[in-house]
Amino acid sequence: MKEADGQEIRRCHADGKASFALYFYTPLCGTCGIAEKMLTVIEAAVPTLPLYKCNINFAPELAREWEIESVPCLALIEEGKLTQKIYAMRSVPYLYEVLKRFMDTER
Repeated sequence: MKEADGQEIRRCHADGKASFALYFYTPLCGTCGIAEKMLTVIEAAVPTLPLYKCNINFAPELAREWEIESVPCLALIEEGKLTQKIYAMRSVPYLYEVLKRFMDTER
C-alpha cells in the first residue's frame, strides 16, 4: 500500500477516470492495524491493486469533506467519485470481494 497525503489523494480524485481504494487509519488504532494486515494479504495476492493508505490525522479537510465517520475506513473511488465507504473490515475474503472490481480495471 502506498502512503498518500491529502494533496496526493485530491490529485488522484480530481482525475475523473481514476478508480482506486483508499484506506484511512490512525497509527494508534488497534483495529486499524488488523485491517491493514488484511489489506496487505490481498495486496500481496494482487500487487496491481490500486490501493493507497492515508493517516487521517494528516488529511482532516479530506476526512470532513468525504464525511469519514471513523477509522478504519476503506473508501472506494470509481471514475473519480467516492462510491462507497466501508467501516467493518470483516475478513480477508470479504475485502477481496469488495476490491475485486478494481482488479481488472486499467490504472
